[in-house]
Amino acid sequence: MNELEQAGLARLRDGWISGGAVFELAPIEWKELAAASNPDERERRLLAIAAQALDVALRPAAPKTLKRRPPLPVLALPMLPDHLRPPLRAALKHAADARRKAQVVTLVASRGFVTHPLDWMPSDQNAPDVYAPWVDWLASAEQERHGSHEKLTTENWTDFYPASRRVALAAMRRSEPAAARLLIEAKALAESAEVRLSLIELVRVGLGPDDAPFLKSLSADRSGKVRELAGRMLAMLGQQGEGGADVPVAELAGFVEEGKAGFIRRRTTYAPAKTKSHAQEQRRAELFELCNLVDLAARFGVTEADFITSWQFGTDNNADMLLSRMVAASGSDAAVAHMADTLTAAGGKPALFVLHLAPRLDSHRQRVLIRQIIKDAQFPAALGQAQGIEAGWLGWDDLSNGRFLALLRNSISSKEDAPRRAAEEIIETIGYLATAPAAARFIDDVVAAGLPPASPSPGLLRLNAALAENPSQSDR
Repeated sequence: MNELEQAGLARLRDGWISGGAVFELAPIEWKELAAASNPDERERRLLAIAAQALDVALRPAAPKTLKRRPPLPVLALPMLPDHLRPPLRAALKHAADARRKAQVVTLVASRGFVTHPLDWMPSDQNAPDVYAPWVDWLASAEQERHGSHEKLTTENWTDFYPASRRVALAAMRRSEPAAARLLIEAKALAESAEVRLSLIELVRVGLGPDDAPFLKSLSADRSGKVRELAGRMLAMLGQQGEGGADVPVAELAGFVEEGKAGFIRRRTTYAPAKTKSHAQEQRRAELFELCNLVDLAARFGVTEADFITSWQFGTDNNADMLLSRMVAASGSDAAVAHMADTLTAAGGKPALFVLHLAPRLDSHRQRVLIRQIIKDAQFPAALGQAQGIEAGWLGWDDLSNGRFLALLRNSISSKEDAPRRAAEEIIETIGYLATAPAAARFIDDVVAAGLPPASPSPGLLRLNAALAENPSQSDR
């Protein structure tokens, strides 16, 4: 509708407001439709036409660049029932960060449901596998905005924006790891150090022995961060890095004391040397982050497993934590499993260091670790550090095994803020780990211990328990 027609409609509107007849002011086409009626009917017909014109003709035209997108894919699991969406939203709102929010939707997926897209949408590749079609749909939207629908190749590399390029390469590493590696090898070296680092990091997806030659070739890369990253991935494959001035394993070895233990069967031990200043502690932390487990073990002439077995846990908590992080970041799969089995069997405080390894442990080892921490009841708040743990399997027998519940009740009833806050974090973690019957019983227990019934901290527990009352069709 042009400006002249809009002005005509304005005159008609003003006439009706003042109570007069406006037939003579109407456009010729409108008069032809209304002329065969009596005066009152003519005005009513003109009013109907004007209302239609205002409702339709004055709508802004869609921009020519607007494109029709395919509908949001239907996922393999049914959507959460409407009456459970409020407790879901409450749990998501109470979740402190993206990791906690991911736990909420992971629990829901483990019970056979997916969230409504208006309640939660995946923002990255770390969402539960059932959301993969939505992740791809969002990625395709990103590619549409950038004008690219093709598979990433060396020829159309520059047609993809960096974010879309990373999404495409990550997907290729899952389905065609060799092709993705060759593409990274061909194009990454021409990028800036920051972009090159982010692209090479994608080799972690589906990392395997075939990637070793490429990673070794990066020992000559001009970026120290790239060389460090390549060395860590080689270490995860059980292979030593090339060494050099930027891999100061010798300096790190100076922070480790080699000793002997045992009277009859003498064995070698390794313990953290006592630091003399805060500056030395900082340097030691930097070296543990820079170096790889396989290189440090080789410096002492032993294997990764032998070094872990001989390490004197409990001598220095900070050093124990640094070693745990080193094993998680660069240890081989066998070394990670060996450390987890050794410390979990020992129980007590050393088992807590296995939490740093949790994302790389299989489901069985994760469950053994969590059960051991709860049984020992030492620093149960540390459970909140665990990442990548399976949802909804911890039973009431596990929770009631040991002094865990007694200590939690004491924290809830404490008059000090710190123990109560720690208890609330534990409650949220148990809400993710517990089975539905255990969650329902746990709610009653913590409320009886003094937790206000309206407190938001048991929100995930409530959702967990409610999910048991609404089994999905896929579970029937």
